[in-house]
Amino acid sequence: MSFAMPSVFDLSRPLELTAALTPDLVLIVGAMILVVAAAWRPDSASRQRAIGWASIVVTLLATAAVIYFLIGGYGAGPGPIAVDNYRWMVDLVILLGTLLTLMLSIDDNDRERITEPETHVLVLLASSGMMLLAAARDLMIVFLGIELMSISVYALAGINRRSIRSAEGALKYFLLGAFSTAFLLYGIALVYGATGATNFEVIGQRALANGGGGPLLVIGVALLLVGFGFKVATVPFHMWAPDVYDGSPSPITAYMAATVKAAAFAAFLRAWLEAFPAAFNAWHPAVVGLAIATMVVGNAIGLWQKNIKRMLAYSSIAHAGYLLVALAAGTSQGASALIFYLLIYTLATFGCFAVVSSLTRVGAGTVYLDEFAGLWSLRPWTAFGMAVLMLALLGFPIFGGAGFFAKWYVIQAALQSSTPQTLLVVVLVLTTVVSAGYYLYVIRVMFMRPRLEGLALPARSGGLTRFVLVATVLLLLILGVVPDYVVRLTWAGRPQLRSPARAAAPYAVGNGAGDGQPLVRR
Repeated sequence: MSFAMPSVFDLSRPLELTAALTPDLVLIVGAMILVVAAAWRPDSASRQRAIGWASIVVTLLATAAVIYFLIGGYGAGPGPIAVDNYRWMVDLVILLGTLLTLMLSIDDNDRERITEPETHVLVLLASSGMMLLAAARDLMIVFLGIELMSISVYALAGINRRSIRSAEGALKYFLLGAFSTAFLLYGIALVYGATGATNFEVIGQRALANGGGGPLLVIGVALLLVGFGFKVATVPFHMWAPDVYDGSPSPITAYMAATVKAAAFAAFLRAWLEAFPAAFNAWHPAVVGLAIATMVVGNAIGLWQKNIKRMLAYSSIAHAGYLLVALAAGTSQGASALIFYLLIYTLATFGCFAVVSSLTRVGAGTVYLDEFAGLWSLRPWTAFGMAVLMLALLGFPIFGGAGFFAKWYVIQAALQSSTPQTLLVVVLVLTTVVSAGYYLYVIRVMFMRPRLEGLALPARSGGLTRFVLVATVLLLLILGVVPDYVVRLTWAGRPQLRSPARAAAPYAVGNGAGDGQPLVRR
């Protein structure tokens, strides 16, 4: 009797469906074991660190499983989940964010005297929900993934029970999140009513056969857009983000700004391109409008912020607008650009919050821009790293590392779409210029303003925090010089659309492997 996994999974068989979920199950089972271990003994700083390190090991095991599937070139027939390179590439971005969150959280919890080890378990559970979102090819799986992710993140936002701001942010997030879930569920119900299906491929086929699906499908898609818009903090569904980001512990803020956004956008894009290509003319103008509003409002309000976490919150909102440009392209090239952008944005965001975490005074919860004054003279390498990270978020070439290429590939995808998105590209470029006002201001404060009198420098940051900062800055700089290999990987990770969605020519750097094809020749 052979126990070897088939190269193409039959998802109608429970055993093969379970095998296709192996990386997700590694994370979930590991979280279940660790939650028992965390509850077994009283909370303490040493216990918190031990569970944190164990969570890092579980994350690395899940990463190894994802890489095994990615290299092996496994595929699957029709079913509720995808087994393709797009899923694995998004999983790697999610697990990268998970790993960086755990590293930052171990040090941050020590500094803030948060001894509850469940923090790390909740991160693993939230990430398992995100991996379900990356795999989802069915609206019910999307809902399960969003709920598993959201409930865990609600708890993480309020994990610092001694902070009133943390409790306030968590309550706002929970109430507005529950409200957005209602839109999502109602949208799923209307889509099911219009097509009689929740599977993306079947929805796409039936909508096409019905000439676009009719008004019921269009209303369902609109409600789904509202639900997804809340999760990725697009305007006008962004009002929760500044307060929640400001009140949450810095590692959790980075996790919400980057990893939650990556998972939600991954499901967002697959659903739109696989399930609703027949309704392209209905949803495309709405996505264009959301993208423009998000880029303009996020950057305009970001100019006025004096609190670094609130400034990065509005920066995150603006970046959601840039990602919507890739989605609006409606092509596989746009999907590839989105994956590359999510990777670079994840590195830049976690690097920024490593700096924020290292400068946060105990009990303060946040850092004001004035506290960056004169940082160059006190901690030159930290100031240098923060400057690179600000330039990466801005999209500045060379000194901003791969941040420039991230935006360039989004622009390229938008212009090379079968319907060129010229307006979106113009708005993207103009709002990027506006964003220089607050990114460069942070650099000016660090290098050109004297330190405020009487302002004490926070204690030296932990080793894991320093590692996150150094690793993210180095990766951004290296990818800014040689991005080709990662670009090829993200092109190989584009979704292989089974529904008649729009397609585009590949990047100039060449093609990679497709759906169900190994990335490494054996």
